[in-house]
Amino acid sequence: MLTPAAREYEKTPEIGLAERAPAISFTQLRTYDSIARHSSVRRASKDCNLSQPAVTQSLAKLEALVGATLVERHAGGSRLNEFGTLFHRRVARFFSQFDAALDRLGAEPDAPILRSQVRALIATVEHGSFAQAAAAIGLAQASLQRAARQLQSNLRLPMYYRGAGGLTLTSEGIEFGRRMKLALQEIDWGIRELDEVRGGLSGPIVVGAMSLGGSVLLAAMLEGFVQRYPRAEITIRNESAAEMLKRLRGGDVDIVVGLAPESAVDELTSEALLLTPYSIVARRGHPLLRKRQVSREDVLAYGWLVGSEGSSRRACFERLFDGRHGANAPIATSAESIIHHLLTNSDRLTLMTSYELLHQGAGLTAVPYEPIAPVPAIGITTRTNWLPTRLHGAFIDTIRAHTAASLG
Repeated sequence: MLTPAAREYEKTPEIGLAERAPAISFTQLRTYDSIARHSSVRRASKDCNLSQPAVTQSLAKLEALVGATLVERHAGGSRLNEFGTLFHRRVARFFSQFDAALDRLGAEPDAPILRSQVRALIATVEHGSFAQAAAAIGLAQASLQRAARQLQSNLRLPMYYRGAGGLTLTSEGIEFGRRMKLALQEIDWGIRELDEVRGGLSGPIVVGAMSLGGSVLLAAMLEGFVQRYPRAEITIRNESAAEMLKRLRGGDVDIVVGLAPESAVDELTSEALLLTPYSIVARRGHPLLRKRQVSREDVLAYGWLVGSEGSSRRACFERLFDGRHGANAPIATSAESIIHHLLTNSDRLTLMTSYELLHQGAGLTAVPYEPIAPVPAIGITTRTNWLPTRLHGAFIDTIRAHTAASLG
């Protein structure tokens, strides 16, 4: 079902997703979307104000880049085949998010925007300056700034302003870049899904692991997943809860695993998988373990390790002790190795969930303290409007199965 151009692509495996997706122009996507909606090259040519040969050529270039025939020509018109239907789902999502980003910005819906201009914007958002962005994408800084000025002119809105250090993104520009990055990921995943259909589930998954709970859960299920899907490429990122959720919103990670946020987070959705109450934890042999019931005054007599700012563990600690009042908590960390070392070699205390404590080995134990509310849940957090690929879906299903088995 592959075109000659697509077959030629298959002979050059060194050309990967990273090269194919950025080479697809917005014009190619628009003509393809029009063909899909009208089931006709002729009507698509009128809709896009292009000649029929130009539409046909645009489609051929797109099919070569994605590596598959997408449209079948018939006497009655042009129809999407199985590959075409699968890919068009992502293209339609791209344009939906593209239009929403323009609307949020207050720009005209038909504003002329080139992919090169959006590429420059996204690179500047990600790297913080034109100099760093230009170096990252291998472009002269003057060319990057020219693309930035063209984008601002086309949108007729202030995307950049000139400060002491030169051109700088406005807050609107940063948000528009974030949204366009998420929209363009649909095209990346569309190509990946075509590859999955032809060659089985493979490709990258970027997972954000919240400290302790998230890392423990991933460590317990990863080996089984990799054995089942040996062509998966999994990258695990470990940072604070606040940073993980920020990276998720920005599209730098696909899924975040760990303690679910206690309150709703804009544009994010959490699925609780396992309720896991907090306990006050100490080393085995700690003086507090000689007591049958430990009081608030008892635990305030010892030093504490608290979670990083913005973490569920930090919020629980501050609720427990009225925002640190009277508590000796000089160290804030979510690094598991540091927490374990300090606890096992001192009389310090910390908060851990029952799931985390279960995987800490024999050196730590819960102090006999009253139940701590509310009870958090380990789970999965994703973007609300996210559509996972089949490989993403298999990864999430594996996490669900693992946590369900631990409940049993």
